[in-house]
Amino acid sequence: MSQFLKVKTADEVISIVRKLEPLERETVELKAACGRVLSSAVQAPEALPHFSRATMDGYAVRAKDTFGASESLPALLKVGGEVLMGRSASVQLEAGKAIAIPTGGMLPMGADAVVMVEYTNNLDEATIEVIRPIAPGDNVLKVGEDIAQGETLFAAGWRLRPQDVGLLAALGIAEVQVFARPRVAIISTGDEVLPVSSCPPPMGKIRDINSFTLAAQVQQAGALVGFEEVVTDDLDALSASCSSALIENDVVLLSGGSSVGSRDFTLQILDRFPTAELLVHGIAIRPGKPTILARIGKKVFWGLPGQPVSALMIFRAFVLPSLAILEGQSDLSGMSGNVVRATLNRQLPSVHGRSEYVPVVVSRVEERVVATPIFGKSAMIGILAKADGYVIVPEHVEGLDSGSEVQVYILSR
Repeated sequence: MSQFLKVKTADEVISIVRKLEPLERETVELKAACGRVLSSAVQAPEALPHFSRATMDGYAVRAKDTFGASESLPALLKVGGEVLMGRSASVQLEAGKAIAIPTGGMLPMGADAVVMVEYTNNLDEATIEVIRPIAPGDNVLKVGEDIAQGETLFAAGWRLRPQDVGLLAALGIAEVQVFARPRVAIISTGDEVLPVSSCPPPMGKIRDINSFTLAAQVQQAGALVGFEEVVTDDLDALSASCSSALIENDVVLLSGGSSVGSRDFTLQILDRFPTAELLVHGIAIRPGKPTILARIGKKVFWGLPGQPVSALMIFRAFVLPSLAILEGQSDLSGMSGNVVRATLNRQLPSVHGRSEYVPVVVSRVEERVVATPIFGKSAMIGILAKADGYVIVPEHVEGLDSGSEVQVYILSR
């Protein structure tokens, strides 16, 4: 394994992440398909709708029988039957006649439009008057007007949404081919780290934070948490934990330790895997510079900073896109989640040569959306608990002035 790679920019890291290969394919039932990424394109096996139907309650008519109709000179039509909901339309419309039809009812043969019941009056049990003219196709959903047979519905790499699942159900597609969801192992390291149940923690010790925050992020991303463990700062113990994690998981997240010590220690762990390939050794961002990305065979290994804010920001910026790529998602443009435009209400200093990810609180002042930076050290998890989102100061910008327009990447859904 190469022992050192130059610190990379955020864009360079994303370029590396994009080259990861998706996981294997599998078949899932439609009820379990929402949020999954298609491994092959889906075409419509039939037209939707497969019969022409009414979109309004009213009367199926021949449109030309209503031409010239008005309130002062209505068109008179004989009622020649009724279409029942959920039944095939067995009656055929003749010239000068109308057939009662409910919303969703099948359009009978001979009809080419539906006149809304609001634009009709009953003269007697067998006759209606139509007080407005309609055109062919009015208030009718024709065969294939929604979806044509053979139409490509979704390309490979598309993540299915609730409405997409509804469309597949309408077309009778009961199962789909998708990429497997990544299984993620989370290893938190540190001699000072104790279980959450420790009450109170002794002086010099802290409760485990990263296992919980990272697992929550993994679950929110739609991936699976397959392994969790807290390990002391011992090379043999950490190597053994990573070896176990790699057996049944696709991704390993190792966080903990001091910045420099953690990075050096992580490299020693990777050296114990003959197939390990170091891809990233430090990222030019703050917080989170001492981040490592490696491949071990086909598995992905992330060495994350131990500080809670740093670990979470790195997850949002880089680990999250990597999970999406492994799951076969082809478009990363929406990976940052919701983005809002806001105005900075105070100066935001930055160091030239690295990107800065700064938590902010979003509020509304009169008609403006305002972003207030939250300053603090990367060990302070309370910073992110207070934050609504974060702004990114580009690496070649020396800070932003108060009043600057910024994009805020919202942390929650």
